[in-house]
Amino acid sequence: VEEFPPVDRIDAELKARLGLNDCFVLGFLGSFYGYEGLEILIAALPRLLARYPAIRVLLVGGGREEPALKAQIAALGVQDKVVLVGRVPHSEVARYYSIVDLLVYPRMSIRLTETVTPLKPLEAMAQKRLLIASDVGGHRELIRDGATGFLFKPDDPAALAAAVYRVNAV
Repeated sequence: VEEFPPVDRIDAELKARLGLNDCFVLGFLGSFYGYEGLEILIAALPRLLARYPAIRVLLVGGGREEPALKAQIAALGVQDKVVLVGRVPHSEVARYYSIVDLLVYPRMSIRLTETVTPLKPLEAMAQKRLLIASDVGGHRELIRDGATGFLFKPDDPAALAAAVYRVNAV
């Protein structure tokens, strides 16, 4: 909790520098591994943009899935709707959390994610941040749907989009 205190103000300079002013920002901060399901978030983006044109995705971090994500973003033609920051020093992480409106944890349903509890949702909760996450075992251990976050069917871009609508935050 001490490492991730509640964010009490938005880093307006960072938000402007990244071109995210007047946008509703869906964010993920972490490692880009296949099981994180980031391709599900990107696949949901065209559907979300049709309903909410001011939505943007902020991805902070990196990993072996980064080239595939960049290819998917290009194939969908949403390069101007996704901000890929890369890795940032731990001392800067709070600045990026401050500009995210809704944190998204779209983990795939595989043995690892059904049995291992992730830390990222705990970071968001410590900061009193709004979050959605796939309904996998590790997330269910942490999140009470509708109370401490919102769960959606894993591996399903339409379900992820519906969770964003359900939050009714945009």
